[in-house]
Amino acid sequence: MSTKAIITGIGIAVIGYAGRYIVKRLPNISEKMAETLKNMPQLNSQSMANSKYYKGGFEQKMTRREAGLILGVSPGAPRAKVKEQFKKVMSANHPDRGGSPYIAAKVNEAKDLLEK
Repeated sequence: MSTKAIITGIGIAVIGYAGRYIVKRLPNISEKMAETLKNMPQLNSQSMANSKYYKGGFEQKMTRREAGLILGVSPGAPRAKVKEQFKKVMSANHPDRGGSPYIAAKVNEAKDLLEK
């Protein structure tokens, strides 16, 4: 019985010392985080123009550039890469899995255009 009490006491002491160490280190961490946030570059229209994501709707007649943006490949990508990306994009946007039929049609149109 006394062994359990000693082990419990040692465990509580270890937790207390660990908590004390964390609390003492916390001000240094918050200062470093504030400094890092202050030194981060601000987002502006220039960085948004080079964004990974395309801002805007679909064009009236799909171009190879738009098809490449939809599938995430270059307009001159090989058929194998187009097919691979098509499977990924379609699995995420298929109407049977809750995706939009319009988006699925655009993805199919993009694949057909790039495979020509």
